[in-house]
Amino acid sequence: MVADKKLKKRYWGLVPPLPAPLIAMFAQAAEEQGLEGLFTPQVIGPPWSTLAVAASHTEQLKIGSGIAIAAARSPFETAMAAIDMDRISQGRFILGLGASVQEWTCNLFGAPPHKPLTHLRETVAAVRHIVGGAHKEEELAPFEGEYYKGNYATLQPLETPVREQIPIWLAALRGPAVRLAAEIGDGIMGHPIWSIDWAIEKIQPEIVKGLDRGGRQREDLEVNLWFWCAPNENEAEAIEDARTTVGFYASFAQYESFFSAHGFGDEARRAQEAGRQREVFTRTDLVSDEMVRTFVLCGKPNSIRKRLDRAWKIADSMVIVAPPYGLDPMKIMFYQDEIAKLRA
Repeated sequence: MVADKKLKKRYWGLVPPLPAPLIAMFAQAAEEQGLEGLFTPQVIGPPWSTLAVAASHTEQLKIGSGIAIAAARSPFETAMAAIDMDRISQGRFILGLGASVQEWTCNLFGAPPHKPLTHLRETVAAVRHIVGGAHKEEELAPFEGEYYKGNYATLQPLETPVREQIPIWLAALRGPAVRLAAEIGDGIMGHPIWSIDWAIEKIQPEIVKGLDRGGRQREDLEVNLWFWCAPNENEAEAIEDARTTVGFYASFAQYESFFSAHGFGDEARRAQEAGRQREVFTRTDLVSDEMVRTFVLCGKPNSIRKRLDRAWKIADSMVIVAPPYGLDPMKIMFYQDEIAKLRA
């Protein structure tokens, strides 16, 4: 993979839930522009419907859940969704899975208390077990995990899937999740809040540890880096536009140690308090300019290109996306157009 990406920089795009005609236009434009694929994230709602529309209006573009929250549904449902999406796309689907934050998985989705990475490891094993065997004549063996136990005695053989092995990419923020993705995943999806320095200096050693633990080689893993990006000749405007997105992520207590490792612990705790008061999207004083510059690629396009060139030394593919929170649709479109120029 590392050698292949030297020949061509492979970019993915991001498409949110939109009216179907807009998704179709977005997907067709992405294919015409030569993008590798399109992700749809599960911020809250599931990603499958948006991806199905994108797949039905393209022929070669890959589609991926970026991410599907593992604890939001049973592994059996996730496996069935993956089979369906791979069939709809005719073998172009990548299942991106992540643990998300427990403030959401437990309080919004109602998942029972769990160890996120243990649960994620188990979900990957269960999904692979089901996708690879639910169509076979012999009865699918039961799955016995800590959080999911499946007995398939009454399951009739399903239609043969397009692929018995659907690629699974895992999202990661900190070292333990990175090691897990490198150990068992077909790919790792970098968190868009990673700084480039963090991705290079902190994450690469963790990838090596995970590959070693799994007895794998670097070429066994797709490294797909995500970055928030606001290309704008007016750097001050770009920083202001990106401020709310950084504040949104800082408002989660589960991310505090990540921000503290960058020297922004006080800002993170202030954002958490604003989150408890439901003020994250209305407060402009939560995040300093320095903090925005650390986590979002802001400013002149040529400067951003130079920073991205460093990241391409370690990335197989990349997602560059506008920081969406607090921005009106026209401003997001402006940044998307500027990002398209960066990719050209």
